[in-house]
Amino acid sequence: MTVPCLAQSLVQNELARFEKRVTVKVLPNGLTLIICDRPEAPVFSYFTMVNVGDANDPSGESGIAHMFEHLAFKGTKDIGTTDYPAEKIALAKVEETYAAYDSEYRKRVGRNPEKLKELKAQFDAAEEAANKYVIPNEFTEIAEANGASGVNAETGLDATQYFWSMPSNRLQLWAYMESDRIANPVPRQFYRERSVVMEERRMRIDSNPIGLLEEQFLAAAYIAHPYGRPGVGWMSELSQITATEAAAFHKKYYVPSNIVIAVVGDVSPADLSMLEKYFGAIPAGPKPEPMTTVEPPQVAEKSVILRMPTQPLFLEGYHRPSYLDPDDAVYDAIQDIFSNGRTSRLYRSLVEKQQIAADAEGFTDFPGDKYPNLFAFFAVPNAGHTPEEMRVAINKEIEKLKTTDVTDAELEMFKTRARADLLRGLADNQGIAQELAYYQERYGDWRQLFLQLNKINAVTKADIRRVANKIFVPSNCTYAMVEYQPPPKPPALPQAQPSPGPQAPAKGGAR
Repeated sequence: MTVPCLAQSLVQNELARFEKRVTVKVLPNGLTLIICDRPEAPVFSYFTMVNVGDANDPSGESGIAHMFEHLAFKGTKDIGTTDYPAEKIALAKVEETYAAYDSEYRKRVGRNPEKLKELKAQFDAAEEAANKYVIPNEFTEIAEANGASGVNAETGLDATQYFWSMPSNRLQLWAYMESDRIANPVPRQFYRERSVVMEERRMRIDSNPIGLLEEQFLAAAYIAHPYGRPGVGWMSELSQITATEAAAFHKKYYVPSNIVIAVVGDVSPADLSMLEKYFGAIPAGPKPEPMTTVEPPQVAEKSVILRMPTQPLFLEGYHRPSYLDPDDAVYDAIQDIFSNGRTSRLYRSLVEKQQIAADAEGFTDFPGDKYPNLFAFFAVPNAGHTPEEMRVAINKEIEKLKTTDVTDAELEMFKTRARADLLRGLADNQGIAQELAYYQERYGDWRQLFLQLNKINAVTKADIRRVANKIFVPSNCTYAMVEYQPPPKPPALPQAQPSPGPQAPAKGGAR
C-alpha cells in the first residue's frame, strides 16, 4: 500500500470511529445539536456557531454583529440583574432619552447646543438609574465558579462563535445558561460597551498601520460586497448604533434555525432529552434570507498608497470564488506551497535568498470564506528595501507558478500537511466541537470534515497552473502599500533675542 493510500485509510478509519460517537439532532424549532461522546475525562467542551457575522451588518449599522457578541456576556433576564422588571422599565427610559438626544445631535441644520446639553444630561441620568440594577460580570462569574475555562467568543465576517469547557456534571447548568443567553439577552450597559468597541477600533485600525492598510485595501478591492467594510465598523456608524437596533439584529439572526451547537466530551445521546428541554424552548423564527449582493468582476488593476512615518508594508490580493467552488482545495495547495514554513517559496526567495523581506506570505480566504473572497500576499520589507520591491519579487514567484509545474515533493508535502492538520484539529474536545459545528453549518453534514481530503488528494499540478493563470492576472489585482514618510518637522520656535543688558548712560545725560 502506498503512503497516500495508507494515510487515506487512516482518515477513513477516523471517520468510521467518529460516526459511532456523533449524534446529530435538529430540534423542532430548527436548532441543530451535535453530540460527540468522548468519555475519557469528566469534562466537555461546546461550540455555538451562529450563522451571522460582520458581513451581515445592516446598512448604516456596521459593527453591530461584533457589538452584539459583547452584549452576550452582559447577562439575561435572570442573570446579571437584581430586579429585571424594574430594570426593563429603566432600560426603556435609557432608549427614550437616547433617541431624543440622538435626534437633536444628528441635525445638520439648526442644532441647539443648549438643548443638546440638556438632552445629554437626561440620557446620562437614565443610564445611571438603569445601572443600579446591574450585577457586573455575573454571567461569566457563574460559569467560572462552576469550573468553566476558556470562556470566550469571536465575531468574524462570516459567523459568531461562543465557547468554553466545563466539568461534565455541570452540563445542565451550561444548557440553561447558553439557551438563556440565546433566547433572553438584555442590552444592559449598551452605550458603555459601545465605547469599549469604539476604543477597540481605534487600537486595531486607526492607530495600527497594518489595520489601516488592510481597511483601505479591502475598501478598494470591493465595490459592492460587505467584505469591503471593516468588521469592527466605520466609526461614524459604530458611534451611533443603538440598543434598539441591536435587539432587532438579535431577533432576525439569533433564531434557532440559524444556529448549530456542538458538545464534545463526557456526554452521550442520553443527554439529548435534557438539552432539548432547554434549547428546544427557544422561540422559533424564520431563517434569515441569504445575502443577495454579489461582487461584480474586477476589470481594472487597483492600487492604494499610504505614506506614513512607520514600517513600510505591502499587501496584494486577487478575487477568487467561495469555499463551495470545486477548486477550493487548489487554492489551499497554492497557499501551502507559497507560505507554509521556511521551505515555502516566498520565504526562501524573499527572506532567505534575496534578503529583502523580514516576512512574506500568501493566504487564501481573505477576509472571509463564505462568499467570494481574495487570495492575498503580504510582505514586510527589510530596512533599505521598498514595498515596490516586494511587489516585483512576489509577482515573479506568481509567474513561476503560472508557467512551471510545482514539484512532486511540494504537492505531496501539501497533502501530507493537510491530513496532519485534520488529525491535529481532532486532538481535544474544543477543537472537535469547533470543527463539527463549522462543517455541519457550512455543508449541512459534519462528515465533510473528513471527506474534504478526497478533494485535497485529487489536486494535480495541472490544476495549480490552471487556477493560477485564471485568477493571478493584473485586471483582477488590487495592491496596497505603506511607504515611509518622515513625520512633519515641528514648527521652528522664534529665535531668542539677546538680552540688552545694562546700558551706559548717554553722553551728557543725568547720572
